[in-house]
Amino acid sequence: MALAGATMAQQPDQQSSPTKKKQAAEKTHATEAQPGANAAKPEATAAKQHGAMKERGATNEPGATNEPGAGKGRKTRAGQESATAGTNVSGQPAASATPGAKQQQAEQQRKGLKGHAAKTSATPATTPAAAAGAVSATPAATAASAAPSVSAAGQQNAKANTGAKAKKPDPQQVQQIKSQHTNFRAQPKPQQVPAVTFNQNYRIQGSDQWQGPQYEVFRSYHPERHDQGWYRSRYNRVELIGGGYYYWNNGYWYPAWGYNPSAEYYAYDGPIYVGQRAEPPDRVIADVQAELQQMGYYQGEVDGLLGPLTRQALTAYQADQGLTTTAAIDEPTLNSLGLS
Repeated sequence: MALAGATMAQQPDQQSSPTKKKQAAEKTHATEAQPGANAAKPEATAAKQHGAMKERGATNEPGATNEPGAGKGRKTRAGQESATAGTNVSGQPAASATPGAKQQQAEQQRKGLKGHAAKTSATPATTPAAAAGAVSATPAATAASAAPSVSAAGQQNAKANTGAKAKKPDPQQVQQIKSQHTNFRAQPKPQQVPAVTFNQNYRIQGSDQWQGPQYEVFRSYHPERHDQGWYRSRYNRVELIGGGYYYWNNGYWYPAWGYNPSAEYYAYDGPIYVGQRAEPPDRVIADVQAELQQMGYYQGEVDGLLGPLTRQALTAYQADQGLTTTAAIDEPTLNSLGLS
């Protein structure tokens, strides 16, 4: 009986062993037939790896999916992008992707963008002002560099404009100048001061625009050629002055063309005002030259000849005094100089 019981006890084990093997085989086959079970392990492994990457602060790879852990990856990447944007604006390094850091990064980004916008809006406002300053300076620098060279007469006029503008002569200096030229006699200098030639059609340029009775003799003047008898029969004084003959009439000296053809050196063809005392024209011209020289208008020689340099000095003085610019010795100019 004991032997039989043992035999029977062994048979179930022997029978159960093939059954267990068959169940194990079926279980293995069932496991292979369920890919979802095997796929869960890689997902878990990937989740663990992703968590490790997150702890190390690594950047998620692009193309994250909606699988578990992908949402966290997008948040982490968004935090890094926010930090990167903050770096581009403010120049600060990117912070960690913690919730507090994200909020701080967003705040820094907003401030950085506001600051950037302020700088951008300020630049157009300040640039035109600076450009305007450059422009206001450029012309000044451009005008100085492009200024043409001037003659000696132009330089003397420029000096007059800066130094002696609208200045009245000193009466004591005027008397001193007149006393120095009491016996003055002009000499012809055709090389330095070229002579003018007779032209019966000549008219004083611009005289038709000079208003007032004091300029009538200039408006009506035209050269005439006559012999000595004609002049002596009409004028009390006809004199040889500075190489040419002049006749005096009512405060003015005029060239006496034809009085003596061998003595017709005239530096200026027109009336010369000297006043009712009938002082010789060369002496009055010398007084005017000396006075304009002291005032800075005339840089030439005091020679008693009404040449181009003297006439340019007269023009500058007349302009500064608000007189009609006749480039001649007229009544208003001689009165202004205190020499009448």
